[in-house]
Amino acid sequence: MSPLFLALLGATVAGGALATVDNSVAMTTGIVLIVLGGWATSLCLHEFGHAITAYRGGDRAVRAKGYLTLDPRRYTDPVLSIVLPLLFVIAGGIPLPGGAVWINHHALRSRRTESAVSLAGPLTNLLLGMLITLAVQLVPMPQGLSSGLSYLAFLQVIAFVLNILPIPGLDGYGAIEPWLSHRARELGEKARMWAPLALFVLLFAVPFVGRAFFSLAYLVFAAVGGDAALAYLGQEAFRFWEF
Repeated sequence: MSPLFLALLGATVAGGALATVDNSVAMTTGIVLIVLGGWATSLCLHEFGHAITAYRGGDRAVRAKGYLTLDPRRYTDPVLSIVLPLLFVIAGGIPLPGGAVWINHHALRSRRTESAVSLAGPLTNLLLGMLITLAVQLVPMPQGLSSGLSYLAFLQVIAFVLNILPIPGLDGYGAIEPWLSHRARELGEKARMWAPLALFVLLFAVPFVGRAFFSLAYLVFAAVGGDAALAYLGQEAFRFWEF
């Protein structure tokens, strides 16, 4: 397991400890560490989900490439994989998909395996969101900690909803791509580079699209037991730190 991943996890835990302190500055700092450290950690777990599923599905090369170590430096590029997604969270609260693991699709056993590899990443985010919300529900904790964790859980749900969309370049499209015709796959390949960018422009620039997306995200968040009020408190504390 990568020491860098353990450092990210440690920063998240340290943030959790600070969030329990009865001091506004310490609590806000703790929430920031929970969100940023936790999100960076989840990016690694998201890509690990892809990699371990591919490994079990026949692509043994992912082990040699270091994808199973949870090292963020192994996932495409450190800037694209970690820094840029973190900046998007800071700027607008929309978790940009992180890096990618390069899969040898010819080594995978079947189209079902290819679909499973694509779905493993967003399902990892959904599972993390569920586990975090369950912890908030079952474990008595100060509001600073519960709000920070709830906002982190909400980001996991947003990442799931975003990545599961059947848009070229996102995991949802990767899940259906093996079942498409050759012509449809060619068109999807041409759209792969600009389709996610177009989606983000719509989310930020077209109010109706943004509202519909976040309404769906809140619906899923409620379904996994999330507390929208606590997530809002965590988001406000995080945004207060930005300014």
